[in-house]
Amino acid sequence: MLKKTFKAIDRGFLFVEEWSLFAAVAIALVTAMANVVLRKMTSDVSLYWSDEVVRKVIFFSTYIGCVAAIRSRSLIRIDALPQLMPVLKKPLTLFSHLVVLVFSAVMIKLGWQMTMMMYQDEYARTTTLQIPEWYFYIVLPIMGGMMFIRTLIVMVEDWRGKQDITGEN
Repeated sequence: MLKKTFKAIDRGFLFVEEWSLFAAVAIALVTAMANVVLRKMTSDVSLYWSDEVVRKVIFFSTYIGCVAAIRSRSLIRIDALPQLMPVLKKPLTLFSHLVVLVFSAVMIKLGWQMTMMMYQDEYARTTTLQIPEWYFYIVLPIMGGMMFIRTLIVMVEDWRGKQDITGEN
């Protein structure tokens, strides 16, 4: 039962991560390329908002990329010390997971507060496109929740001594 639940959560998160990152990066790439082509081909046509789009995509992909990094066990952590003293590997891995859980909880709490603050401020809009800023801040608590759940799944995998409880490597 637990394995099926973890596998369903993993598939759902993987779908959201891959497709949202693909769409965001594709939008940034097309926007930036179009701006460069327009600037080089014409002397007076430019997409004045392309830089803002690219900045927002970098913001988005950084935070969603954190969730993906947990799945692949690529999130930054202490790994030099366990190589020197293998007995410290499990305690330091547990410490690393606990720090990520605390960080995730902080992201949920502060991200939600910041989102609500931006939502209540009618003037909080992006500079050029005039998109409400809270659309971008909502990524923070969502990412925090996804990180928290993913970290719990990885902790269970570590506790059971399996590399990947979802059946995939």
